[in-house]
Amino acid sequence: MALGLLCLSLVLLGALQTQAQDSTPNLIPAPPLLRVPLQPDFQDELFQGKWYVVGLAGNAFNKEENSQFKMYATTYELNEDNSYSVTSTLLRNQRCDRWIRTFLPSFQPGQFNLGNIERYPGIQSYTVRVVATDYNQVATVFFKKVYKNREFFKITLYGRTKELTHELKENFISFAKALGLTDDHIIFPIPNGNHQLGRGEGPMGTVQA
Repeated sequence: MALGLLCLSLVLLGALQTQAQDSTPNLIPAPPLLRVPLQPDFQDELFQGKWYVVGLAGNAFNKEENSQFKMYATTYELNEDNSYSVTSTLLRNQRCDRWIRTFLPSFQPGQFNLGNIERYPGIQSYTVRVVATDYNQVATVFFKKVYKNREFFKITLYGRTKELTHELKENFISFAKALGLTDDHIIFPIPNGNHQLGRGEGPMGTVQA
């Protein structure tokens, strides 16, 4: 009897796991980092400061579900060891939350890894790559995360102000599509009355940027 119940439990557990896997949407594969451009001669001092998140694209985004995503700001503060303290201020459940992360410099200027990664359960790696920037108006940054053996990637369009030109937004869309994303994976957050606030956690999880 006990053996029969154990077998039944194992069968039900297997069925539930299969159902969970089937209900998980297929992700567009993350591109290898070699396919992602890197800002030549990256100037870490010039990149620091406040950036507004004007555009977002990623393989876990859904344009319809995230149509009301609010704009928020992220501030990069350069440390003495050339790492960044990165702070995002988000609005979650009518409460203002701040997320602070450390981005450690990698072997290439303009590429970073998430510091203290053990603080984020399930995250196996997290890479940040500055694709292009003019430092005083716009920047495009690529994020790649491996979470529980699944690869997620996100592209952020930063602006020093809330508004960017139509041409810059079109360039962002073209770049996202070149990495395999579609219009359904690209959103432009809605400017918020409070320039620092956004809406909760994005599809890349609690590690916002």
